[in-house]
Amino acid sequence: MPRVKRGNKRRLKRKKVLAHASGFYQGKSKLYRYAKEAVDRAQKFAYVGRKRKKRDFRSLWIIRINAGARQNGLSYSLLMHGLTVAGIEVNRKMLAEMAVRDANGFAKLAEQAKAALGTQPAPAKEAAAAE
Repeated sequence: MPRVKRGNKRRLKRKKVLAHASGFYQGKSKLYRYAKEAVDRAQKFAYVGRKRKKRDFRSLWIIRINAGARQNGLSYSLLMHGLTVAGIEVNRKMLAEMAVRDANGFAKLAEQAKAALGTQPAPAKEAAAAE
């Protein structure tokens, strides 16, 4: 097999890894072997973090919507169901923004959800309990 000396490629690869590791603590920012391990670990956390961010924001939006719904005499699930029945399609991000910044607009949506729930037939459980 022919001998390969790599030359430029090896130096550029190491330079790139060390550039990513700049600012890391002690040898992890200066020594290639430890920098490579630290950069790989950091990239793994960054990847996972991008996925977590979506979960965390959805959770925050739901908390904010629930708080707004409670102020208007509904629970989160009833509000969302009422909006669906009423045919109002607003995503959670916008509903959360309305709950925080535009309480009057959110109250109007809650009223529409209540009205839609009022026109809907009672579920089987409640109908059986009523008899």
